[in-house]
Amino acid sequence: MSNKTSVKSTALEQRVSLTQDGAGPWLMQILTRYGLLLLCVMLVILFSLTTPSFASMLTLQAILSSKAKIALLALAATIPMIVGKIDLNVGFGIVLWHILAITLQVEYGFSWQMAVLAVLVISALYGLLNGILVALADIDSFVATLGSGTVLYAIALWHSGGRQIVGDLPDAFIALHHTEIAGIPIVAFYVLIVAVVLWLITEHTPLGRCMYAVGGNPAAARLNGISVNRFTIGAFIASSVLTGFSGVLIAAEQGVGQASVGMDYLLPALVGAFLGSTTIRPGRVNVWGTVVGIAILAIGIAGIQQFGGEFWVEPLFNGATLLLSITLAGYAQRRRLLNQKAVQHSQAALAENNNQKAINP
Repeated sequence: MSNKTSVKSTALEQRVSLTQDGAGPWLMQILTRYGLLLLCVMLVILFSLTTPSFASMLTLQAILSSKAKIALLALAATIPMIVGKIDLNVGFGIVLWHILAITLQVEYGFSWQMAVLAVLVISALYGLLNGILVALADIDSFVATLGSGTVLYAIALWHSGGRQIVGDLPDAFIALHHTEIAGIPIVAFYVLIVAVVLWLITEHTPLGRCMYAVGGNPAAARLNGISVNRFTIGAFIASSVLTGFSGVLIAAEQGVGQASVGMDYLLPALVGAFLGSTTIRPGRVNVWGTVVGIAILAIGIAGIQQFGGEFWVEPLFNGATLLLSITLAGYAQRRRLLNQKAVQHSQAALAENNNQKAINP
């Protein structure tokens, strides 16, 4: 198994050198990989110059506090995308999870610690169910998670009776969201910790390389001894647990459980994950790309709203960005495949040349 997973995840990526390939190709590579990150910086500068109140600690705190849950959900969506699947329950799941986190405390007398643990365990079991539907029952991930998510939403309506769940929640539970560290909302640190852990796993461990192998070519991964079903199911479990944690944070933020909360998170979370596949590592889903994608959404929407944008600007911006991100992701993926074929062809030609030299010294 060691020689199967020892190949670096960047082995087939095209490398452009400034000295060997010239300034043009090198600059194009930089713009392709870091263009969105540069756009983030440019948007911050633009909004800061045109709206002085944008460049304030208050704006930063508002962006981090409101968008951190979307960032966590986008990272949750990223995990199944790495293995080539889509999990719509990053939007459907939090409807029930945040209601459950509150009702377990208010109506069933759970301590807040036990309520959080129960939500995480139930969300893990739900992720296992979705993974089985996709990996073993061979149902398309979009269809499977849309169906199971709709059922979950119905359960949330039944469980809440279609009404708000209100009650006294412990201060320690509320502090899970409302605490600040050095003036920065604690939820921003949650995003940073999750992103670093996922980055280390996906980019620097055999587990991560196997996940990318499954997402890139499941048949080839299976032939190389990688358990495609196991990695697929594991991705759905991890995604669901992270969604459950996001639901807990929403409950701690709002203090009220209601079935109308949740679906507004689905589109921006998916947009962030799709947009992330066009930057840092263009053509493949990656953790830091997802973070940059969410940053683009957060900065763009915050800036437009400070310009006096109407209430419908945010869904319009999210929808347009989703279309753009899918287009860019498809283009980047095609370029990546062409680069891989070029590298493989070059390696095959080199191997053939070496064989000829060995036969005819």
